Amino acid sequence: MTLYAIFDSKPGRPDLPAAVPEAFSWLAALLPPVFLVVHGLWLELVAWLLKVVALVVLSNFIGGDTAFLLYVVAAIWLGFAAAGLRRHALTWRGWTYRGERVAATADLAQLEALR
Repeated sequence: MTLYAIFDSKPGRPDLPAAVPEAFSWLAALLPPVFLVVHGLWLELVAWLLKVVALVVLSNFIGGDTAFLLYVVAAIWLGFAAAGLRRHALTWRGWTYRGERVAATADLAQLEALR
């Protein structure tokens, strides 16, 4: 069972409620750019790409192994921060926070939110 944050869409839009899991995101940790594009986190994607470019440039000074370790640490951090980034993006786009639900899957959390 996972805790899901439920968000309602903007008034006048027929979208289903969004269910954001409060859990580590493996997609965000293993494929950060894909996660950021899928969820429309464009500013975060630009920041991620700038960080990667900075690590490539700095790898000449700090060493390739250290740069790779810093990349792995940042990817793991993004896995833990993914839920917060998604919640913030939904709030920024005008979605309304409704509350939290405990459910086995996101679909079940959405169904409970429709009641």
